[in-house]
Parts: sequence; structure tokens; C-alpha cells
Amino acid sequence: MKKQDCFYLGKIVSKFSFKGEILLKLDSDEIDFKKLKTIFLDIDGTIVPYSIDNIKLHKSSLLRIRFENIDNEEKANKILKIKTYLPIKDLPKLNGNKFYYHEIINFTVLDLSLGEIGKVIKVNDQTSQPIIVVSNKANEIMIPLVDDFIIELNRTEKTLTFDLPEGLTTL
Repeated sequence: MKKQDCFYLGKIVSKFSFKGEILLKLDSDEIDFKKLKTIFLDIDGTIVPYSIDNIKLHKSSLLRIRFENIDNEEKANKILKIKTYLPIKDLPKLNGNKFYYHEIINFTVLDLSLGEIGKVIKVNDQTSQPIIVVSNKANEIMIPLVDDFIIELNRTEKTLTFDLPEGLTTL
């Protein structure tokens, strides 16, 4: 499995018990964690599968996990602060104007008034409001991902159409 075939699930933030259980802080809300049998950990740049022995929700955005072959604190310490991934193919399909951030990379961004703005080159979700970065020949434009601005997501044409407020972007 390669990292580009996966999506970021979250990060192992702490140990939970002396028996090797860990807490994973989720970065995704579309996961049916009860069906998870394997999670991929980024160990020194290599995606390594870890089989799950037991998993349960711990508070709202944490999973309490016991992996097979991790049965003590020492082994759990070795995977602390590790990023975790799942295969993209395991994501449930979204319909309509709902989308995953990785899905819209390289989509053409259109505005009802301005026409074609450029292509999505990345999504910044580290801010209070997710922002797409759109590149055209002249510059990069940042557009907030606000549901009320999105008119249509066309997966076939790979376009994302907005009705942006006047003055939000200048081309």
C-alpha cells in the first residue's frame, strides 16, 4: 500500500492503559470505526498495516484501540505521535455537493459571475474555515469552503462551481 492510495485518518495521541492500548485522535468524521480491522501507520515514511484486536469510541473524536502484537506500554510508546491512514477505496461514496478534500484536487473552479478561476491545488483545513487554494496563470486565490457558496460539484467534468460574493476574489 502506498501513501497516495490512502487518506489521513488521524494521529495516535497517547497511551490508554499499561496493556498497550492507545488513543487515536480522528481527523475524519465519515468513518464507521466498528468495521475497521486494520489501520495503516506511517512508520518512518512507510505505510505499515496494524491489525486491530479491539476498538471503541472514547469521547467524541478519539478511538481507543488495542492492536494485535502491542500488549504493553513499551510497545505502545513506540507508536505514539504516529500518523494513521486508511485506503481511499474504503471511504463511503458521497453524493451531490458533498466531497472529500482530496477528491477535488485538480478540479476546475468556476464562478457564476467571473467564469473560470483556476484549478484547485490544495485544501487548507487547518484554519477555522477550510480554504481551497486555486491556481491560475497569474496567481493563487484562496476561497473559503462555505456550503452557501457552492452551487455544483460535477465529478464527471471535474468542476466545482461557486456563487462567490462580489469582491471575494479579483482576477
